[in-house]
Amino acid sequence: MLGVREVAVSGATIIDEGQVRSAAAVPLGTPLARVDTDAVAARVGRLAPVASVDVSRSWPGTLVIHVTERVPVVSVATPTGFVLLDASGVAFRTVGVAPAGLVALKVTAPGPSDPATMAALHVLAALTPQLRAQLIAVSAALPTTIRLELTGGRVVVWGSADQSDVKARVATALLGRPGKTIDVSAPEVATTS
Repeated sequence: MLGVREVAVSGATIIDEGQVRSAAAVPLGTPLARVDTDAVAARVGRLAPVASVDVSRSWPGTLVIHVTERVPVVSVATPTGFVLLDASGVAFRTVGVAPAGLVALKVTAPGPSDPATMAALHVLAALTPQLRAQLIAVSAALPTTIRLELTGGRVVVWGSADQSDVKARVATALLGRPGKTIDVSAPEVATTS
């Protein structure tokens, strides 16, 4: 009578609820009190689009799984489509068309273990709304060679992710000046050309 009669899933939009139930691997009829909710959360948490999981019991017979999905902050062009990455650098989905308004990231090995990816994401988090509004792409061949590609063919030479808050303020102040290149790699002597 107190066995699992239903596995209720909420928060899933990118992944199918069936995928969540399958990953949870809780057979119907299992005594609800014996379900190891931490183990269920760990299994569901291995799904790439899942950022976090909350598993609870709703008596008398429902196991409730609430997933919070990853939110894309950049897309990386690949031969098979556009890979979406969240703020922590995790690649979690590939789509055929880059979502409108999503910044393009140009790195060689995107992912949380790539220093260039993580440096570029650190820079993105520090940008002012004015810079963000003009941003098209971020490129980082190395963690010390970050560049922002803006609308109108303008480029911001950022350098490393060090002092990103200062660099963002300086670059924003220089947006109104003429020139195609803004160099804030050394923010105390920033230049435009």
